Amino acid sequence: MRRLPLVTVADKLENAGWLDPAAGWVARTVKSVLPWPAVRDVLHGVPLGHPLHPLMIVVPLGAWVSAAVLDVLPGNERAVRTLIGVGVAAAGPTALAGVTDFSQLDTEQQRTGIVHQAANALAVGLYSASWVVRGRGRTGLGRVLAFTGLAVTGAGGFLGGHLSYRQGAGVNRNEDFAEKVPAGWHSLGPAASFASGVPQPARLGSVNLMVLKRTDGAADGAVSVLAGTCSHLGGPLHEGELRQVKNELCIVCPWHGSTFSVQSGEVVHGPATSPQPAFSTRIRDGLLEVSVKP
Repeated sequence: MRRLPLVTVADKLENAGWLDPAAGWVARTVKSVLPWPAVRDVLHGVPLGHPLHPLMIVVPLGAWVSAAVLDVLPGNERAVRTLIGVGVAAAGPTALAGVTDFSQLDTEQQRTGIVHQAANALAVGLYSASWVVRGRGRTGLGRVLAFTGLAVTGAGGFLGGHLSYRQGAGVNRNEDFAEKVPAGWHSLGPAASFASGVPQPARLGSVNLMVLKRTDGAADGAVSVLAGTCSHLGGPLHEGELRQVKNELCIVCPWHGSTFSVQSGEVVHGPATSPQPAFSTRIRDGLLEVSVKP
């Protein structure tokens, strides 16, 4: 089956280097105006366990689609203008969550994302203009602006879907982890081969792991083992920095700063929203053995 031309355009955006200056400026601006980790975590969706932005899209999109339905029926001008206003008002916080996620994406993803943002900004402008001219009694022009805004919103939504489902933005990179690691205990080799106090890589079959022999006051000989691929965008956790956060020893992903408890794998700070799979550990006959925690 032949693909729609819009799919080809979206594919080409990933290699459009001329978008990098604009994308970089937006990402830097977001990081500078949102320096508070707790606020960024909420906007990323850390408390939800998945990104917040897709959930928030429901309000402006639902309001605008509802307005379009009523716009083709007589006698609904007041309701249509109200719905358009609700959508415009909701677009602000929705966009804030979106650009917060955008600021922590890879280069190819940001190229698609900046066009997605531009389309949505244009749609908000069109709907805002529609709301204004309707208030001045120019209903016909208001309809034209609103339906144009809905079409632009559709194009922007397509790019958002491409960004998520084709390019993998916002998905859990460890979703299939349980299928790759059999139940039971597995040896990672001699415990003495792992240096103390330093995150180190290991492999269990095809799975990358991060191993840390604790020196932070944990029980003598305690070893923490997490999945070694960051759930956000696949960064190598063993290359990350150890840091005390909220009285807990954490590993910080070297790519985008996602912060995980080395003991439980839970997210302490985003942009990751999914925890790292964690292992129970034991040392038997000098060998470090691990088993996936239930």
